[in-house]
Amino acid sequence: MKKQGFTLTADRILMSKPDVGELEEQYVIAAIRSGWIAPLGPDVDAFEAEVRKRTGVQHAVALASGTAALHLGLLSMGIGKGDIVVTSTMTFAATANAIVYTGATPYFVDSDPITGNMDSGLLEQALTSLEQAGTPASAVLPVDLLGKTANYSEILPVCEEHDVPVFCDAAESLGANHQGSPAGSFGLAGIFSFNGNKIMTTSGGGMFVTNDATVANQVRYLSTQARQPVVHYEHTDIGFNYRMSNLLAALGRAQLTRLDEMIAQRRRWRTAYREFFSTVPGIEVFGGPGDSEDNCWLTSIVVDPALASLGAADIQGGLSAAGIESRPLWKPMHLQKVFRDAPSLVNGTSERLFDHGLTLPSGSAMTELQFERVIMAISTILKRGR
Repeated sequence: MKKQGFTLTADRILMSKPDVGELEEQYVIAAIRSGWIAPLGPDVDAFEAEVRKRTGVQHAVALASGTAALHLGLLSMGIGKGDIVVTSTMTFAATANAIVYTGATPYFVDSDPITGNMDSGLLEQALTSLEQAGTPASAVLPVDLLGKTANYSEILPVCEEHDVPVFCDAAESLGANHQGSPAGSFGLAGIFSFNGNKIMTTSGGGMFVTNDATVANQVRYLSTQARQPVVHYEHTDIGFNYRMSNLLAALGRAQLTRLDEMIAQRRRWRTAYREFFSTVPGIEVFGGPGDSEDNCWLTSIVVDPALASLGAADIQGGLSAAGIESRPLWKPMHLQKVFRDAPSLVNGTSERLFDHGLTLPSGSAMTELQFERVIMAISTILKRGR
């Protein structure tokens, strides 16, 4: 089926297509030829060491997914039934799901209107309210949205004042910084995701990072079915099959060597989008003007339908018809049916961003011709809207 001169299936432009090539192929073939096909091996060890160096943390554990890293991190921090973990409402479900896996209760906090990340003022109110109710939070789990770190310079002092550990969901922000410090390095621990659409990928995978040796060792122990160090299989705890495979780690090592160039390309798209929308009334690039420390994983826009004469859904529909993928910003967790009974402190910001936000193709594998096609499609949609 043809539309506007291209095949909808083969020529569809994705939001964040994996950026892999010959280098990744070389690393994976080398791993296969080494004979290390079993789940662990030298590429896993090397990948962990390289991530430690990149992020400046002392310990890294390669795992099957970012979700696995969240789950084991919470367990290793002692989170369990009866605990409350305060987290961002504007996030992917994996953040909240991992809290529920432990038996704890997620408590959702609304967003800063500029960045969409956790509002530190609301966080302070939430922690105070929980203490006054006699149910203090056991941990705070901020989420770095779309490659911009949360405002840890404000969040960390708030949590320190309330004596609550911080666990960073940096799934989307590898390579980003906050005031010069790498994403994932704040608080007690952090995690990264290497899912297929992330800034870099291992196809599926994640990483737990921390400066706390005890927590790191517990994560490593639980991730290999909690096996005791004896010849036979001996277990005194419930464990999980959560380790990353050696082949995927080899892919990750290749990707990590290219991380800076991939960030630079995504930043280039961000800059170009910002320039294009600077002359469009009612539409602005999401995240605020300063993105020099972001990894620019995804570029999103926020549409004011009163000024733009059309809504985010209109743009999304037009792009879809043109064979271009786009997607609303995350639907807030407090609006999800599965979490309708979870406590929250919201002010409408995340709901507004969900209603009026749209994420555009941003991948480093996107070509100049594809980007031009996206811009042309948006221009056509805007003209129709007028």
